[in-house]
Amino acid sequence: MKKSRNQLQRNDYSPEVTLQQDLITYLRHHHGSMCRQWFDDIEPIGVVNGVLRLLVNEPVQLRYLQRVCTEQFSEAAQAITGRLLSVHFVGSEEDRVPSATDGPSDSSAEGDEGNPLFSEEMLLSPDYSFENFVVGPGNRLAHAAAMAVAEHPGRAYNPIFIHGGVGLGKTHLLQAMCQSILNKQPSTKICYTSCSNFMDWFIDAVKAGRMNEFRSRFRTTDILVIDDIHFLAKREQTQEEFFHTFNTLYQSGRQIILSSDAPPNDIPDLEERLVSRFNCGLVARVDKPCFETRVSILQSKAELQRLELPAEVPAYVAAKVDSNVRELEGALTRVRGYAMASGQPITLQLAKSALSDDGMTSGQTNGQPSIQSIIDTVTQYYDIKLTDLLSKRRHKSIALPRQVCMWLARRHTRFSLEEIGGYFGGRDHTTVMHAVRQISSKRENDPSLANDVERIERSLLDETIV
Repeated sequence: MKKSRNQLQRNDYSPEVTLQQDLITYLRHHHGSMCRQWFDDIEPIGVVNGVLRLLVNEPVQLRYLQRVCTEQFSEAAQAITGRLLSVHFVGSEEDRVPSATDGPSDSSAEGDEGNPLFSEEMLLSPDYSFENFVVGPGNRLAHAAAMAVAEHPGRAYNPIFIHGGVGLGKTHLLQAMCQSILNKQPSTKICYTSCSNFMDWFIDAVKAGRMNEFRSRFRTTDILVIDDIHFLAKREQTQEEFFHTFNTLYQSGRQIILSSDAPPNDIPDLEERLVSRFNCGLVARVDKPCFETRVSILQSKAELQRLELPAEVPAYVAAKVDSNVRELEGALTRVRGYAMASGQPITLQLAKSALSDDGMTSGQTNGQPSIQSIIDTVTQYYDIKLTDLLSKRRHKSIALPRQVCMWLARRHTRFSLEEIGGYFGGRDHTTVMHAVRQISSKRENDPSLANDVERIERSLLDETIV
């Protein structure tokens, strides 16, 4: 590493292969969970006025890096060069040659405000492409239908309604359709958001008297993608608005893509006319992955992260974790973290050691509660659904219990921030850190919350002792 730093100093930080390699090496060592195979395609193109410019040719990858990875890349650049550099991701040919007046900029976020496709809550992840989706008996129909929609939006299946349990790949398919369509037609206007955001924006628009703006936002899009549409249940006014939005788009031949934890007929308190419209296209179910599919999923995730796994390790993990893709990812994160902490390569024996006391896949050990027992206790105390807790919803009634869960997991388990975040819907370690700080601070200033947390903690520890 020292040699690379000296090289950079001699060449005035010219963009060489060593810089790119050193960046990725640092990130894999210090931020392993965020690294992806496609990071190798990121090209340093120059340093001017303390700004390292990195070229990213794929638009979805560019937006993802701008929103999620700037801080970590800046940290890596500073560490390997010994200079106070910031990082700026660029994606256009005209940005290859930096201007002498260039400096730190927030231009990566320009034009994003008000754009549902790239809003912070529903940012497209490059991981969620068709290439990275593992097809098995439980998702074959949904995958084939999604591919057809991506190839012929508005003509193949409209609407397409994908349903299934939490962590089974519904969001992956929704984002894969978006990315595939954008790759073919970059100018396509896609409105991709969650049902919770749709409801919140509707309420805000009504209060502010800006319904024309709201309707324009959703009814003029080429493709409307709504995740977790089942949250429309019992929302009469929002259902009315969505009904008219649906009709406007459907009658003009524009594609509608929906996901839910239940089929249309099983969503409670959903108006009959909406049930009828959701059923008029293709309804596809996603089931739990079988053993062979789980093995393939683990191998795919490992390849994406450039993680070397002996063949017996995915088979062992797949046999131990049989619930959903999210828990498979959590177990893989646990194994990787254990290997990094011990400085050993991943072997079957190491995987067994990593998961033997893994609260995500087994009961309590050594007097410690498991993450699952923490979730069970918190959801029972606050009377909320597990699907809501692990969802993207940010309403206080959901966000607070989720933060309490993260605080308890950090306090009473040995999992890292990244591992805890991975278990709670693939959230970043900074989200967990924020939750821990929030609850720690609120406990000191809010006696009611402090009492709630104390009661949950006491109940949790009593169960562990028993």
